[in-house]
Amino acid sequence: MKSMPPSCEDCFQEFKIALEDLQIFVKQARLRELSESRKRELIANFEVAHELALKVIKSYLKRCGKGPFTGSRDLTVEAFHADLIDDGKAWLDMVIDRIQYNPIYELDKHPEFFENIVKKYTRLLDRFEDTMDKILA
Repeated sequence: MKSMPPSCEDCFQEFKIALEDLQIFVKQARLRELSESRKRELIANFEVAHELALKVIKSYLKRCGKGPFTGSRDLTVEAFHADLIDDGKAWLDMVIDRIQYNPIYELDKHPEFFENIVKKYTRLLDRFEDTMDKILA
């Protein structure tokens, strides 16, 4: 028997939990230096939260009759056009940073990626949460 895909609201609840976990790491990062292993944990938590945000976006847009999408860039652009996110360029930067951080590439993006998460990307995810709270209320 086939199971039903999670609803947009279910995906959003998962995202909110992941964002709360990320915010704990970000607060620690702002208060003091984190060890390299804790920085990697923060990055891993960010990647989970970002993936779940994309899952919420995809689920919501599918509900609206849009899609399919070929990847996170297309999904991000459509989310911007649908007013789910308010800074399309910064969200695309987030996608690109995640791709460049991938260990397959030889670029050492770790310090820059970490700083972007703490200073920019978490705020973008916070604003996305606020937007979706209003839409799904």
